[in-house]
Amino acid sequence: MKEISKLMDYRSDVRVVDATLRDGGLVNEFYFTDEFAKDLYRANVKAGVDYMEFGYKASREMFEEDKYGKWKFCKDEDIRTIVGDNDTDLKIAVMADVGRCDYKTDIINRVDSPIDLIRVATYLNTIPTAVHMIEDAANKGYEVSCNIMAISNTQETDLAVALDILGQTPVDVFYIVDSYGALYPEQIARITDIYMNFAAKYNKKIGIHAHNNQQLAFANTIEAVGDGVDWLDGTYSGMGRGAGNCAMELLLGFLRNPKYKIAPVLKFVDKHMGKLRKDGVVWGYDLQYLMTGVLNRHPRSAIQFTKENRTDYYEFYKEIVEQD
Repeated sequence: MKEISKLMDYRSDVRVVDATLRDGGLVNEFYFTDEFAKDLYRANVKAGVDYMEFGYKASREMFEEDKYGKWKFCKDEDIRTIVGDNDTDLKIAVMADVGRCDYKTDIINRVDSPIDLIRVATYLNTIPTAVHMIEDAANKGYEVSCNIMAISNTQETDLAVALDILGQTPVDVFYIVDSYGALYPEQIARITDIYMNFAAKYNKKIGIHAHNNQQLAFANTIEAVGDGVDWLDGTYSGMGRGAGNCAMELLLGFLRNPKYKIAPVLKFVDKHMGKLRKDGVVWGYDLQYLMTGVLNRHPRSAIQFTKENRTDYYEFYKEIVEQD
């Protein structure tokens, strides 16, 4: 059981990462207005958020630019139109997906870029390429994290091997990623223990990125921080792929560090997030996402169910169970 003092006090090593533009962009193909992005940036600065993830460094060879908003590609000049010289304590992050980015050319030297952190996203079977990407980003002067996705589908022995490999790279942070929203706090505690062992061995930090399929994104995040995880992802109103993520307003309301302020988050939510929903952008917990979470499945089928405006939940359940 967690000591009550851990809930009454705070750790100065905790870092909060806003992933609204990136994970939220998966809901609306990254079509955010510049006003939205600028207001989000200002809200993060005022709220004391440590990192703002703008989106992906996606390959323009693989993805057609006219089918997505600018934050699918995160050109440095587009980021500068939002942050200028970024004379603030807030750091800028982007995600680079293994196999879906041209990192050698599209990620330039840190000294010439507004970006501070490269978040490499990988599955276990692409760890060797992730290692090359981590080394490339570090050599260019960036902070680097590595998001190991879909860990609810991995064997703990395989995860340990991956962490041992990554520990020998210049990566700064290992990320626990519950891609399918399938994990429970008890499982997060056990997985965190595995990560902590390798973090201690190689002097790394640990982060968590949770999805809300079973309405446990916030619970899993505070379980992780209670177990020693320092880097915590959140999104405004929980906006993210499918069921969404840990809500930033919940997270900042929980953390006790006086540097974090919830009022700017609420002000932003009041101005922008309700409008997104009124405009037809859909995300958040619903029964179809519960089902994929309980069954430990990728939410793509639930996302399609949502796009088709279906409400025949029992039929959907039978469909995905029969896929076994």
